[in-house]
Amino acid sequence: MTGELTRWESDGESLLQSLERDEIFEYLSEGFCRQCKSLLQTRIHSLVNQKVREREIRPKSNNGDIEGSRFLNRQRQETRFTQIPVSSSWRKGSNSHSQSLNNSSSDGRDSEEEQNEHIRASQVVREEEFVYFERINGKPTNVLQGLELHTGVFNAQEQRKIVECVYDLQTMGQRGQLRERTYSEPRKWMRGKGRVTIQFGCCYNYAVDKNGNPPGIVRDEEVDPLPSLFKKMIKRMVRWHVLPPSCIPNSCIVNIYEEGDCIPPHIDHHDFVRPFCTVSFLTECNILFGSNLKILSPGEFWGPVSIPLPVGSVLILNGNGADIAKHCVPAVPAKRISITFRKMDDSKMPYRFLLDPELDGINPLDYSLANHKKVHYNDKSTSREYEPVRTRSNNSFVIEKDDFPPLGSSRAAMNGLRVSKDRSRQRNF
Repeated sequence: MTGELTRWESDGESLLQSLERDEIFEYLSEGFCRQCKSLLQTRIHSLVNQKVREREIRPKSNNGDIEGSRFLNRQRQETRFTQIPVSSSWRKGSNSHSQSLNNSSSDGRDSEEEQNEHIRASQVVREEEFVYFERINGKPTNVLQGLELHTGVFNAQEQRKIVECVYDLQTMGQRGQLRERTYSEPRKWMRGKGRVTIQFGCCYNYAVDKNGNPPGIVRDEEVDPLPSLFKKMIKRMVRWHVLPPSCIPNSCIVNIYEEGDCIPPHIDHHDFVRPFCTVSFLTECNILFGSNLKILSPGEFWGPVSIPLPVGSVLILNGNGADIAKHCVPAVPAKRISITFRKMDDSKMPYRFLLDPELDGINPLDYSLANHKKVHYNDKSTSREYEPVRTRSNNSFVIEKDDFPPLGSSRAAMNGLRVSKDRSRQRNF
């Protein structure tokens, strides 16, 4: 009897080993809803990782713990979040490559790294189907259709490295080590004016520049290419179903806010296709949406819908949320960084722009999405209308071309302002 049981267990183990992982998962999840399938998949991955951790402790040889230590060190090297060499490798006109945001494989290999990536991707919380109706051209219209908010895409350690990268790029821009139209640091002459901007992939004008170029992508200007770390961020967002593979960004703009800086109401130019996204760092702030946003005073706006942007979150703008509703960022309460990734319209690309093979053919992970939330703003119980803080200032605030100065136009003006307390704080952050 014992021999038959042992033989049955051996045959069963052989059978399980002969089955593909997908076949086992399909059998176990038969009849499950999508959310239950995702939960089962996450638990399976957790169980596998637990077994792997147990196995890490076991390897030993006659040489004591040497073999086990080598095994553990190898595992740590495969899964660690690598240091990013920024200022030493990025120079004017260069496009060097740093190590990946994480070392997860992108070729579909069944590995511990990919299992860990599946687990993290499945834990991303996705707020979608935002709803707020306004009457547009006489018809009730959900002006938030197309918005999505993804949280948990970048963890705290990854956020720190991205912020460090941005500060290194800012220092390079201040030293003149980036192309002229890449870096812009306008003189801060009033509250809400003075965001530092760094743009990669294309030069974009918010207003008519000194050469007469209209708002939009300036096709005969060159800026620096996307930094390697930013390309890793793009790959992460596509693989984790945050951005669609049909709209992979090839440009971005970095905004560095000091306390009180803002972005006035606007709709992003259609030289960029939809969707596009904004990633937030350092400080949570609100972004306002609505077809009719009101300017109250410098840095203070009113809108019917206010959406908090948690640190590390990714906001997707598409559909009505990108094309009918305007959006703005009121004066931020503390230092903030945002990176907006956008894909250029093919017919609007700079004349000398070269496609990046690293961003070609990125494949999303194959897993069921979970953690979905629907948000309705017309319901008073969920409404988050923005209430600005009143100030004593009675100055009127009108959007003019100086609100969005042509990028790079202030380089000469800044030569006499190289040393300031604000900039010293930025370097020492």
